[in-house]
Amino acid sequence: MMAHLFTPFTVGSLELKNRIVMAPMCQYSVTAKDGKPNDWHYTHYTSRAIGGAGLVIIEMTDVEPDGRISDFDLGLWSDDHIAPFARIVDACHGYGAKIGVQIAHAGRKAEDAATPVAPSAIAFEGPQYKVPRELSTDEVKRMVERFGQAAKRAVAAGFDTIELHGAHGYLIHQFQSPVTNRRSDEYGQDLARFGVEVIQAVKSEMPSSMPLLIRISAVEYVDGGYGIDHAIELCRRYREAGVDVVHVSSGGEGRPGKRKPGNYPGYQVPFARQIKEALDVPVIAVGMLDEYALAESVIASGDADLVAIGRGLLRDPYWPIHAAQALGVELNVPKQYARAF
Repeated sequence: MMAHLFTPFTVGSLELKNRIVMAPMCQYSVTAKDGKPNDWHYTHYTSRAIGGAGLVIIEMTDVEPDGRISDFDLGLWSDDHIAPFARIVDACHGYGAKIGVQIAHAGRKAEDAATPVAPSAIAFEGPQYKVPRELSTDEVKRMVERFGQAAKRAVAAGFDTIELHGAHGYLIHQFQSPVTNRRSDEYGQDLARFGVEVIQAVKSEMPSSMPLLIRISAVEYVDGGYGIDHAIELCRRYREAGVDVVHVSSGGEGRPGKRKPGNYPGYQVPFARQIKEALDVPVIAVGMLDEYALAESVIASGDADLVAIGRGLLRDPYWPIHAAQALGVELNVPKQYARAF
């Protein structure tokens, strides 16, 4: 019997051979500080395509140099970035995987920026973080345009999908949170507005059938942070603006207060199910799901449509092949490796 984890999934023009997503994870491996992927990224991502992931999502890739967490992160702020990404895209396609890129801006969490920018001049906790400069209204509008320009380059590089990073305390998240957005203009009066405008700008540069993903933090753990009801309303607005799939994580906005993050396998899955049921939108569950039976149960029970594997795929590039073995699924391994199985 076919395991649910290995059934195909389609949304728009994105046809996946299984429900396994490689979660975006920063590699901090840019050597020239120019934001371009290099041989490390090529080997890293191609290995996971060979290993059987249905969808590989390239790490947080930023819309301007000072939008990176560090100078060792990827970017899509220049047409010079297109060819190095296209090389990785073509290789992953050659091994049967689909591939996306996570587009973002670190906002106040940009550690190497001389002066980070943010919705409001509120610093992130920690000695490595500077007090950011509050963006003017006109600068916010130009930032929206940068997201659209990065999406245009992602399409030119051949990506199958794009994910926006609206989680973990980065810029989109900063705008959607009452903890970090204390503005008095339209972007403060409507906490979803920046995200909505970014989505619209990005969708305008994508083929009509290409799905757009967004990663969100379903709850914040800092005192005064938002809960699942606010996240559901954000996702409702984002879906209406053009989002096709929601990638459900949590936290990242500050030091936990009374509400604590889980530290056990599957602790974020209920958030994914709540968003899925409230909005009837496909969701990706993520967070300590690297036990094969657990990943299978998330799909089989209908908690989520896809599971994102992070550290499990760092430890084991062939996690999908080993999951298939464990779940009794007929293996589809590269012929060069077939004798090992």
